Amino acid sequence: MGPADGQPSHPRLDQILVPRPRRLSPRPGRFRLDRTTRLRVSPGAEPAADLLRTYLTPTTGLSPEHAEDGTFVLALDPALTGLGEEGYGLTVAEHGVLLRAARPTGLLRGVQTVRQLLPPHTLAAPRPDGPPLASAAAAVELPGVEITDLPAHPWRGMLLDVARHFQPVSYLHRFVDLLAFHKLNVLQLHLTDDQGWRMPVAAYPRLTEIGGRRAESMIGPAGSERFDGRPHGGSYTRAELAGLVAHAAARGVTVVPEISLPGHVRSALAAYPELGNFPDRRLDVWTRWGVCDNVLGVGDHVLDFFRTVLDEVMDLFPSPYIHIGGDEVPTREWESSRAAIARAAREGLAGPRELHGWFLGRMADHVAGAGRRPVAWAEDGTTLPLSCTVMSWRTPEHAWAAARRGHDVVQADHRRTYFDYARATGPGEPPAQPGHATDVRGVYGLDLLPPGGEPGQAGRVLGTQGQLWTEFVPTSRHIEYLTYPRLCALAERAWAATDDWREFRGRLDGHRARLTALDVPHDTLGDRPAPATV
Repeated sequence: MGPADGQPSHPRLDQILVPRPRRLSPRPGRFRLDRTTRLRVSPGAEPAADLLRTYLTPTTGLSPEHAEDGTFVLALDPALTGLGEEGYGLTVAEHGVLLRAARPTGLLRGVQTVRQLLPPHTLAAPRPDGPPLASAAAAVELPGVEITDLPAHPWRGMLLDVARHFQPVSYLHRFVDLLAFHKLNVLQLHLTDDQGWRMPVAAYPRLTEIGGRRAESMIGPAGSERFDGRPHGGSYTRAELAGLVAHAAARGVTVVPEISLPGHVRSALAAYPELGNFPDRRLDVWTRWGVCDNVLGVGDHVLDFFRTVLDEVMDLFPSPYIHIGGDEVPTREWESSRAAIARAAREGLAGPRELHGWFLGRMADHVAGAGRRPVAWAEDGTTLPLSCTVMSWRTPEHAWAAARRGHDVVQADHRRTYFDYARATGPGEPPAQPGHATDVRGVYGLDLLPPGGEPGQAGRVLGTQGQLWTEFVPTSRHIEYLTYPRLCALAERAWAATDDWREFRGRLDGHRARLTALDVPHDTLGDRPAPATV
């Protein structure tokens, strides 16, 4: 956002929203929300009413109850078919508010719009060391407005890597709240990698007991020989993950679990050596960054092991999508393993290199057989089973090629959506993934339309997703500094069909007041710990 872009206009904060609604018209008057306000909640709208109270009460002291003559109406109307699954209509006038949608999720999106229309101070959760709420509920006002809104894309996601650096579940709740505030609807939780296994599997407890801890962590990028000498570990309980799933669902966010296969598995091999290509070899949980040479063996016992793992994952996560990893799989071990060479021959493959696609196919079949949709990374043009939704991260051309083959596609171009790259160049930036810097405008430049506008291809593009890999990101403050305000641009491109950088920049300038109220370090990293909840 440099001087060459010119100086954008700065519209009134109470008339701007991020992401931009499909249609917005200011109306005269303002609605006063105070202790006399009552909600009129139609059948099926109760979750949205509960969410509104959840956000209002801590900061304003207001907790409006239901009344048949309530002036703040939340209504489900299935006849509003044009709003789809997530669309909503919102009318704010001096004497009443009407929020309606065809589906419950649409009402949840509308609640987030109401939050953005309120003064920024209503977003600031009371700090433990701060003053208590006033004994009388505070009055706040909503500006008069008429909004009709629905998203351009059904997949609007963010990946958080908790395998490289573990984050407590309390922080994941806050992370979800911030996604929902920007109308993102997917949290992809990267639960396993070479450096740690965070997902509890009752059948195989050593995955977390051994695989969940590493002796130390590399300092610097891949290839460094410096280490911090500090053990790092952590794993979640089933109850914690179930609670996260429920917390996210109440905000219209789906938690998509990722179990990396058949590479990025060193932590699993440390716990269960028999899963490897050389079962007699003992490995530790990897302490380095980069791509590890160790991959899974291809015996039937390995396939059965991970079918059981995926069964437990699917039992805990109701998401229709289950991510099975699939990228950065070196084949050197298979090429030097007699068992792998024999397996490739037995399966009629041209050689052990083809075991990559074969292994993913077996896992994808298992997920699909359970009625779920497998998701896999595509780092090149390799053909995946058509049952797989493809996340393409190398180049957009791979995404369009996958769409032509008949895959559903989530655009994850690393040059636009990888938030572990630095926000800017210069010595003032904290450590980040080497490579290049990606600023807000770079993220906003994400293209979700295939070249040539082929209708078949465009219909296959579900949306996009940001990625935050955490090799260099140990704290929640660092996570949020790298994520915001870049996520605002991603949310805008995923939700809205418009492309107007200058107009978005003007709204983002105003939206920063909300990020500040939410205690999100969007300008400088600082050193205060992030609060546990929004």
